[in-house]
Amino acid sequence: MSEFSLKQRLTAEALGTAMLVGTVVGSGIMADRLSDDVAVSLLGNTIPTGAILVVLITILGPISGAHFNPAVTFVFWLKRNLSLTAGLSYIAAQIAGGICGTLIAHVMFEEAVLQASTTARTGPAQWVAEIVATFGLLASILAGIRFREAAVPWLVGLYITAAYWFTASTSFANPAVAISRAFTDTFAGIRPVDLPGFIVAEFIGAALALALFSWLLTPEKTAGEKAVSS
Repeated sequence: MSEFSLKQRLTAEALGTAMLVGTVVGSGIMADRLSDDVAVSLLGNTIPTGAILVVLITILGPISGAHFNPAVTFVFWLKRNLSLTAGLSYIAAQIAGGICGTLIAHVMFEEAVLQASTTARTGPAQWVAEIVATFGLLASILAGIRFREAAVPWLVGLYITAAYWFTASTSFANPAVAISRAFTDTFAGIRPVDLPGFIVAEFIGAALALALFSWLLTPEKTAGEKAVSS
């Protein structure tokens, strides 16, 4: 049982997701304005995202677990670390916070506050990339908690930094972030019509990671241990 109330945890989830999305969208706008080179702009989007994840997980993790991601919340619900009510509340807070982060980024950069993305991100390659991206993210979290919990902020930040570049989708790996990015017609956007494919792929990747790592992280008994237990 957490020492923090559900209200405090939901606030942490909403705030963390807002700051994460604000960083993704804001750094994308800044990078796009500073360079006409897409590769340079992507790098300018990547580094702040990885960096803010380290910060947010470090400062808010002790309060809510620092999910900031419905796919992560889904996995922890499956692991029975969260009740269904708390899990659904986390997801609602994440989505609301993420959308607020997008809108605040627009205000900071004097963009139209209300937008809908026109950036197409769809097709089998993109969906497979999101399965891979989310699988790797959950693998980093689950194995990190098992072997070196204090390193989880860095593991997640570094993984997302890398996954921006090795996945065709630039590693959304987060349904709340995907939904929030549909509200911006800037560098980081995704068309609303493309959301279902991304979201389904992200939950598939999360479920696959849980299935594999539930087995992989559980040591098998030796022959001697089995004999003693029997």
